[in-house]
Amino acid sequence: MLQDLFDDVVERNPGEGEFHQAVREVFDSLGPAVRKHPEYAEASIVRRMCEPERQLMFRVPWVDDAGEVRINRGFRVEFNSALGPFKGGLRFHPSVYLGTVKFLGFEQTFKNALTGLPIGGGKGGSDFDPKGCSEGEVMRFCQSFMTELYRHIGEHTDVPAGDTGVGRREIGYLFGQYKRITNRYESGVLTGKGLGWGGSQVRTEATGYGLAFFVQEMLGAAGTSLDGRRVVVSGSGNVSIHTIEKVHQLGGTVVACSDSSGFVVDEQGIDLDLLRQVKEVERGRIADYADRRYGAELGRGGSIWDVACDVALPCATQNELDADAARALVGNGCRFVAEGANMPTTPEAIDVLHDAGVRFGPGKAANAGGVATSALEMQQNASRASWTFEKTEQRLEGIMRDIHTLCLTTADAYDLPGNYADGANIAGFTQVADAMLALGVV
Repeated sequence: MLQDLFDDVVERNPGEGEFHQAVREVFDSLGPAVRKHPEYAEASIVRRMCEPERQLMFRVPWVDDAGEVRINRGFRVEFNSALGPFKGGLRFHPSVYLGTVKFLGFEQTFKNALTGLPIGGGKGGSDFDPKGCSEGEVMRFCQSFMTELYRHIGEHTDVPAGDTGVGRREIGYLFGQYKRITNRYESGVLTGKGLGWGGSQVRTEATGYGLAFFVQEMLGAAGTSLDGRRVVVSGSGNVSIHTIEKVHQLGGTVVACSDSSGFVVDEQGIDLDLLRQVKEVERGRIADYADRRYGAELGRGGSIWDVACDVALPCATQNELDADAARALVGNGCRFVAEGANMPTTPEAIDVLHDAGVRFGPGKAANAGGVATSALEMQQNASRASWTFEKTEQRLEGIMRDIHTLCLTTADAYDLPGNYADGANIAGFTQVADAMLALGVV
C-alpha cells in the first residue's frame, strides 16, 4: 500500500526531488504503524498527510537601489494544522522553489509533533537572495513580500519564523510591515523577533543547543557521555557555532568545522571566539580561521567527513553526507551521527550507518530545538511575559530530553530498539494521525 501511495505522490508532484526524498524516508518507517492501526488506512490518513492543506505562490515586485523593478516568487505551504496553527520558517535563497518548501513543510509537520507543543507544520520563503543587497533593498523586498503574505498568517492561523537568509533583520522588516498593514501589534504572528520587541531568550542559540542536548542524551543512552569525545561539526553558521559552543560546555571537543569553501581541522578544539570573529563579524572564509589559529590546518582534498571522530554532526545543508562519507566515518570509528541541518544525510548514507551499528539521530528529532523555542516565544507573547535565559534554556533541554525518550520508547514499542529514525517518524506520524482522525475528514 505504501509503495502505491509513494508512486502516487511522485506522479502528483513531478520534478520535486527533495519532497519525494522526504516522503520516502518517512514511508520507509511507517509499515509497522499502518499495520497496527488499520483505521489510518480506512480514513486515508497517509494520503491526506502528503497533500498540503494549502499551497500559496505569489509575485513579489520590488525596486532596487538603481530604480529597476525586480520580480521574485514568494511561497507559503501550510501543510498540516491538526495539532495547532501552522508553524515553520521562511527561507530566502535563490534555490527556493515549491518542491523545497514542500519538503521542508512535510518534515516540519513531524518535527513539530515531536516537541509535544500545540503547533502544526508549514514552511515558506522566496527565491530572493539577500546577499549583496543593501539594507534598503532588503527592507523593500520584505515589505513587498509581507504585503501579500499578511492575509494568510496570524497567531491562531500560521506563525512563520526565520530560516536560511531570514534573520532578525528580515523578521523586523516583515513584522513592521504586518503591523503597518493590519494596525495591530500582534507579537505572536512571527517568531525570531528581537528581545526588545517580543522575542525570546535562547532563540538564536536554540537549534545548536538543542542538537547538543539531544546528542548528550544519545550518548547517555549508550552508557557514555560527551566528556572527552572528538566531535566534527559541518558548517560554521548559526547552528554550527552554537552547537560547537554547547558541545564544549558539555565536555566534548569539536576538532573540525567547515564552510562552502572547505574545512579546517583544529586538534586543540575550535576556538569559538576566533570562529565568531571570522564568520559573524568579518564574514570571512574558513581559510581565514586557519591562517590565524596556531596549529589549525586547512583541509587538503577529501571532505570534513574524513576527519576521525567519535561524533559527527552535519549542520550545513541537505544531502551533504553521502554513502562514501558515511563509510569514511565508520572506518574512522565514528559511533554517533545526529543531524543539525534539514535532511543533510542521504538515504544511502543512513543505510550505511545503520548497517554499521552507528546510532543516527534524524533532523526532525535532533534539530527540533529551534522550532521548540519558537513555540516558547509564542507562549510568552500570548501571556505578555518574558522569561530569563536560564528558564528558557531549561525548558529547551527538557523538551529535547523528552523528544529523545519518545523516539526510543516508540522504537521499542514497534520492536525497533535503538532506531531513532523509525522511532521519530512513527511517533510524529501517529500523533498527527490521531489528531486528524479526531477532527474528521477535513
